Amino acid sequence: MKHLATLTILAMLTQLIMAQNNDPYLWLEGVDDDKALEWVEEWNKKSLATLTSQPGYENTYGKNLEILNSDDRIADPTIRGSYIYNFWQDKTYQRGIWRRATTKSYLNGNPDWEILLNIDELSEKDGEKWVFKGATGLYPDYNKFLVNLSKGGGDAVLIKEFDARTKSFEENGFTLPEAKGGASWIDENTLMVSTDFGDGVTTSGYPKQVKIWKRGTNLNDAKEIFNGNENDMGIWGYTQHTRDRVYQVIMRRTSFYEVEYYFLENGELLKPELPEDIELNTFFNGQVIFQLKSDWKVNSQTFPQGAVISIEYDDLLAEKKNFELVVEPGERSSITGISDAKDCLLVNMLNNVKSELFAFRYNGKWAKEKIDAPDFGNISLGSSDQFSNHYFFYFQNFLEPSTLYFGDAETGKFSKVKSLSSWFPTEKYQVKQFEAVSKDGTPIPYFVVHAKSIRFDGTNPTLLYAYGGFEIPQLPRYSALTGTAWLEKGGVYVLANLRGGGEFGPQWHQAGLKENRQRVFDDFHAIAEDLISKKITSPKKLGIYGGSNGGLLVGVAFTQRPDLYGAVVCAVPLLDMKRYNKLLAGASWMAEYGNPDVPEEWEYIRKYSPYHNLKEGMNYPEVFFTTSTRDDRVHPGHARKMVAQMHDMGYKIYYFENTEGGHAGASTNEQRAKMYALLYSYLQMKLMNN
Repeated sequence: MKHLATLTILAMLTQLIMAQNNDPYLWLEGVDDDKALEWVEEWNKKSLATLTSQPGYENTYGKNLEILNSDDRIADPTIRGSYIYNFWQDKTYQRGIWRRATTKSYLNGNPDWEILLNIDELSEKDGEKWVFKGATGLYPDYNKFLVNLSKGGGDAVLIKEFDARTKSFEENGFTLPEAKGGASWIDENTLMVSTDFGDGVTTSGYPKQVKIWKRGTNLNDAKEIFNGNENDMGIWGYTQHTRDRVYQVIMRRTSFYEVEYYFLENGELLKPELPEDIELNTFFNGQVIFQLKSDWKVNSQTFPQGAVISIEYDDLLAEKKNFELVVEPGERSSITGISDAKDCLLVNMLNNVKSELFAFRYNGKWAKEKIDAPDFGNISLGSSDQFSNHYFFYFQNFLEPSTLYFGDAETGKFSKVKSLSSWFPTEKYQVKQFEAVSKDGTPIPYFVVHAKSIRFDGTNPTLLYAYGGFEIPQLPRYSALTGTAWLEKGGVYVLANLRGGGEFGPQWHQAGLKENRQRVFDDFHAIAEDLISKKITSPKKLGIYGGSNGGLLVGVAFTQRPDLYGAVVCAVPLLDMKRYNKLLAGASWMAEYGNPDVPEEWEYIRKYSPYHNLKEGMNYPEVFFTTSTRDDRVHPGHARKMVAQMHDMGYKIYYFENTEGGHAGASTNEQRAKMYALLYSYLQMKLMNN
């Protein structure tokens, strides 16, 4: 019997391999192959001819560009020493400038900006389409930085040492070749580096080695302190400087949600006993702050899933278990952000998808204090300062543009720095929160933004957006582009809070993992049905939009329930769920979706994989697929192959592939303006002009 079972498994594996090799569209996975790029160019030309000729396209593009290039935007502040740093793009600086101003001038509303690095000039000089991906400064003076530059917007970056005093790259400074890795400062002459040291990456393209690199030595000769294996998702080393010490951490991911933490102390690697799915958040006044993804019983005390806990760093390394509870979220709440100021932890919490801000202070035990921030919207923490109790935070909702506040955690007071003007008359609209009941009886919340004068007669063009994955919550957000190009044209906007996201903490996310993925899609269908039953819209007037994991979501939606949807925008999507783990970073997401190479797991994946569930003779909507040639996270082959198969089945579709932009799909404001003009022109064509 055992021999027979082995033969059966081998036969199944052989069939799977044959089916994979029989994919007639496999050639489209050649990202830069001439034949594939010719195919892309042909589809771009054909689709753009239709979409750019739609009434109002040029006006929408022009308005988008005006909004994106407007000087009436918040220059997002990053506190580093005595300066505020900012990255800025507009019509003059299309690829952007990295700049800084004194904190005093910034808060006075008249920043004395000095340009440190002009990415347009650098791109022209190097003959490369550089995209700025941030900079890591050397604590505490921040005179030196490690600047991250991407070719065309991909995740892989080139890292170069930059001197903020001379405003130039160090001629003989630290330089790391392009890779999906990173580096951080230990001191002025030492880095902790995780990158590709020549075959130093996992199968998913992430680093598997960490080294300590001394100035003046060869990178490959740097001292190795950790080496993983091909089965790891990736190994990252980083440092965090505080007023009392430098913490050196190595994070080994065995899957997307399972991690091992190692601490480098006095040249020795120490590994405390911790849950495999715990998340190290920050270091604060000698303590380590963790967040739990599962219940954890330790020292006869059970800390609940989603809780934030703390322990003295020295006690952690000594294997003591005297953890303390910082905060425990409730059933309909979660924690979305934690930041450390000089004397307190700032904690951003969600309560039924609405934000609240708290300060937690430690004086032998943790004390909680609510900050009187604005209500009924989305708070996001900005930069904070370890030298003081100063910090920034933002507030916005669907009808209130983003406002930046500057707070003092010591006094609890805060003041408005800048509030954006609205680009559309928000007083004409209102927001409602509803709940739909999913297939298994679970209530699923969603927001609806519509004109106050709306008639519930099923005729309203409606755009439903969702994500539903990776514990990422979808929160109320003001969008000038959506307001001008959709709401003002008579549309309704809907934001869904599906399982798989993080709206209600880890349990909400875990309810949609692997074999339970269909719950996420059922949640989405339930909201669509609820919108229709409320006569907010009807199937022919209902459009859906999702990107990345959300692209998978809408791909499943229209293949499972084509009767519900009249238009689909499927952006940078996963669609071929049989090969997703073979493409770029896909192998790192198997903790989310499952492993299609395991027959038992492929059995539930294949039931929803959009690429494998296409059928001829169906009444599919005319889908608009978008992706980027330079997306090195989700392979453009997903969208390419889906389009080719649908076309050969006789379906009408639209396709646009930007030649740069990475996973974001665009690198400049012009590219972003074009992408959204195409998106809304398509939606207007399908839902408003029919």
